[in-house]
Amino acid sequence: MSPTDPTGAPDAGGAPDPTRASSARPSAATGESVLSVRGLTKSFGGTAVLQGIDLDVARGRVVAIIGPSGSGKTTVLRSLNSLEVPDGGTVTLSTGQTLDFGGRVSRRELLILRDRSSMVFQHFNLFPHMTVLQNVVEGPIRVQRRDPEEARAEARALLARVGLESKADAYPSELSGGQQQRVGIVRALALRPELLLFDEPTSALDPELVGDVLTVVKELADEGWTMIVVTHELEFARRVADEVVFMDAGVVVERGTPADVLNAPRQPRTQQFLRRVLRPLDE
Repeated sequence: MSPTDPTGAPDAGGAPDPTRASSARPSAATGESVLSVRGLTKSFGGTAVLQGIDLDVARGRVVAIIGPSGSGKTTVLRSLNSLEVPDGGTVTLSTGQTLDFGGRVSRRELLILRDRSSMVFQHFNLFPHMTVLQNVVEGPIRVQRRDPEEARAEARALLARVGLESKADAYPSELSGGQQQRVGIVRALALRPELLLFDEPTSALDPELVGDVLTVVKELADEGWTMIVVTHELEFARRVADEVVFMDAGVVVERGTPADVLNAPRQPRTQQFLRRVLRPLDE
């Protein structure tokens, strides 16, 4: 992964220093693309889940993907982290390298794609037999071959950021759901990714714990992290995202600013979805 300078600003290909705060998105104004997706397709058992997805993510920007269950939102994220291999389409990285899934994509290319992003999962996916600290440093030490002492020091600083420094030696079973998800975010940050992927980060949490996790995600957005967030929290998308993408049945139905998509959607399917989601309880 790319190193970061002591100020916390990203270098030519990297992310902000995960242990430091910044008041602005350092590179968003340049419009530099971190990821460009064209015509992404994926089927499972003959069922088309993604049907030609186009997506552009500029450095320092936050893209929120919303839509009904089964619309393909999670499959998009998993495809961008090589957890799923698309059937077709291309993904172009900030380096200029293009992976063409219509042809043969090598294991090395898939690893390059995975190494540029980190995933925060809906159900935490922490290793139950490892302590919090061990969960966080596993990737930096074993995968990225970083110095163990450096990795542990950075992990402790990240845990302190989210109020979990005292839980470094605890096991996941000893934590609340909100604490586990914050550990999941720290684990993703510890890999110093160029792109953070969040898959419904609050959907497995009790309502009273949702705010703590969303606060952390908003702080990361404010610091300049490039993120794609699959979420059902529409007010969060309104406040944090630079672009909202509405998906349904494996296609992008509508995209635009939060004000455009959430306040004045143009497409009938988007309008129908928002009416159902935002319908008052007494109707």
